[in-house]
Amino acid sequence: MKTRKVTVPRGEFNVRYGGNEDGFPALMIHGWPESSYCWEGVAAHLDPWLRVIAPDLRGLGDSERTLDTSAYQKVELARDMAEVIDALEIDTFFLVGHDWGGIVAQELALLLPRRVKQLVLMNIVLINNPATYAEGKKVIFGRGAVSLWYQYFQRQPGLAEAMIKGNEAVWIRYFFGKGGIDGTIPSQAIDEYIRCYGIENTPATGASYYRTLGHDERRWATLGAIKFPMPALYIYGNQDPVIIPEYLNNIENGFESVKIESLDASHFVQDEKPREVALLMNDFFNEKG
Repeated sequence: MKTRKVTVPRGEFNVRYGGNEDGFPALMIHGWPESSYCWEGVAAHLDPWLRVIAPDLRGLGDSERTLDTSAYQKVELARDMAEVIDALEIDTFFLVGHDWGGIVAQELALLLPRRVKQLVLMNIVLINNPATYAEGKKVIFGRGAVSLWYQYFQRQPGLAEAMIKGNEAVWIRYFFGKGGIDGTIPSQAIDEYIRCYGIENTPATGASYYRTLGHDERRWATLGAIKFPMPALYIYGNQDPVIIPEYLNNIENGFESVKIESLDASHFVQDEKPREVALLMNDFFNEKG
C-alpha cells in the first residue's frame, strides 16, 4: 500500500491506502504497539472491489506525537478518525479495528452509527458490555494479572520514557513472542514497528494509551444499554493471553447482529493469519453488502 499525510484541524495523520481507488471504503484501525502496516498482509487478500484506508493513530506509526495525555482518551482518538475520513470525503464505510484500534472503532461506530455500514472487531473487549468486561478482569486478576504487567508499567509516570528509549527493538520484539521469532509474523512488520517506536516521544505517546484507561473505563461503564446497530463480525485469535475467552461471554448482547469466528492464532491475529482474516472479511462484506 501507499502512504500520504492528511492534515485536519485535530492534527496531521499518516494514512496507508490501497485496493480499488473507486471501491467501497474499508477503514482499518490498528492497535498498540503497531502501525497501519499491520494491514498490509490482509489488504493483499481482500476483494478487489474494496478501497482500503488505514490511518496511523495519534502517537503511533508516522502520525503526530501529541504529548497531551488527554488526547489519547479513546473517544478523542475516534474523533481524530472522524476528521480523517471527512477530509477524504468518505460517507459510508466498512469499519475494522484490532486491539486499541478495535476500541477506537467502537467509539467511532457510536459517533457515526449511520455511516458505518458493517463493523469488524478483532481481539478486543466490548466497551458496551460492562458485565462481561468485569468478568474478564476478575479472571485475569484472579491469576495475578501477570499478563497485564506492561499496562501497569506504562501507567507509571516517566517510567516508559526512561526505560524504553534506546531499547525499542527489545521492547517491541517481546510482544510478538514466538510468532516473531519463528517468522509467523513477518520480520518486515516487526522492523517497521520498531522503526516507528524509535520516533521521538513514542514511549510517552504509546504509554498514553494506558494512562487514559481509567477515564476510558468510567465512560464505558455508562454504555451498557447501547447496542451496535450495524451488522458485526468478531474475529478472535484463540491463543491470546490478554483478551481471554471470558471477555467473549455474552458479547452478542452488545450487538443487534454479530457473527463470531475463531482462528488458531495469538493476539496479533491479522499479522499471523492475514489471508484467513481477509477471507472472513470478504465473506462478511459480501454477505451483508
